Amino acid sequence: MTAPVSVFWFRRDLRLDDNTGLAAALMSGRPVLPLFIFDTTILSRLEDHDDARVGFIHDAIEGMQKRLVAQGSTLLVLHGDPLLLFQDLLSQYNIAAVYANEDYEPAARARDESLAARFGEANIGFHLLKDTVLFHKNEIVKDDGRPYSVFTPYYNRWRKALSDQPPVAVDCSAQATAFWKNPLLPVPGLSQLGFQKSHKSIDIAQPERLLIERYHETRDTPAVRGTTRLGVHLRFGTIGIRTVVRSAVDLNETFLKELAWREFFVQQLWHHPRLAQACFKPEYENIAWRNDEEEFRLWCEGRTGYPLVDAGMRELASTGFMHNRVRMIAASFLVKHLLIDWRWGAAWFAQHLLDYELSSNSGNWQWVAGCGCDAAPYFRIFNPTAQAKRWDAAGTYISQWIPEWNSPSYPAPIVDHALATKRCLEAYKQGLGSRSRFIK
Repeated sequence: MTAPVSVFWFRRDLRLDDNTGLAAALMSGRPVLPLFIFDTTILSRLEDHDDARVGFIHDAIEGMQKRLVAQGSTLLVLHGDPLLLFQDLLSQYNIAAVYANEDYEPAARARDESLAARFGEANIGFHLLKDTVLFHKNEIVKDDGRPYSVFTPYYNRWRKALSDQPPVAVDCSAQATAFWKNPLLPVPGLSQLGFQKSHKSIDIAQPERLLIERYHETRDTPAVRGTTRLGVHLRFGTIGIRTVVRSAVDLNETFLKELAWREFFVQQLWHHPRLAQACFKPEYENIAWRNDEEEFRLWCEGRTGYPLVDAGMRELASTGFMHNRVRMIAASFLVKHLLIDWRWGAAWFAQHLLDYELSSNSGNWQWVAGCGCDAAPYFRIFNPTAQAKRWDAAGTYISQWIPEWNSPSYPAPIVDHALATKRCLEAYKQGLGSRSRFIK
């Protein structure tokens, strides 16, 4: 029997620096076998063979592989169902413990619970560490232990906890010699995974200091590069949350608050896993959605006749990104103007957004629909024409994505704003009944 090893399982933490779980594994006193699994239960749900997210992950693990090889180790990269793959690994290695960082999504939790049971039967420790958020589970709750459902008091406590416990980077370099000295193992190519190189690209550069400093001034203007585009890096962990928060604390409170919103939604999903598909406010399940499939198709294709909505949808289709202000306007249009179930839009975003996170996606769509925790009131209906005049007055952003704008080939609006607003309010009133009595 070979000497016992610790496995560190990379998941949403694709970096060798400031990685909580990796540091714990390296300090276990045993050689550490670094592992990444292309999970086929996830890959099978992806519709595009050129999904840029898979390419991004592939590039990230190849970068880690180069660094590990330089240290005399190598990353073991597997492709398949984690439960079956670990069964094989237990027969190949003398595994004493498995380390990983926590994942708070319902499917990931179910997977980890199954693995914990299997490891327990084999007397193998399974250690899950906090890494993708600063505060998790029951760390930021009310005095009575219940989770917050309103953001402002959550943020006040989150902010105080941050002041009391400033984020500190985790040093992984000091124990780097503990990596398992494997023979060189190749990283499977994208074609071996059933994917190809995407035409979409993900900006891997860290944001400039000036961009964070001016975030509160530039974040609502879609025609300029005024947001950090760190979402995809936080989603896959190529940048650690502690690094980002330290910058935000020093440079911009507005940006810091957006990071807190991310953790707020993570907490909501942890305490209420049903929020992946169900309304936080159950009474909103009574809304009679129109769910017109043709109108949904036009929204997806960016051909609603409302330029700012269409520009955002076309930007999403072309790049996998959509400006945050435009996301809100496009989502509101689908739910309020077309009366299409927010879950349809959430599923479309999940399929196409490179920075997709289940908790934030569900939380933000429910915010727009009025059915989520601390959501916008249901009677708040964005006027997409007024929003375009406010945030893209010169039409710079719209022109970039709609070359036929202001020409006969651009479609007329598929719905009148005033009529859609009236129809929406009536549908919500009927669905909510007495709860909407305060609306005149």
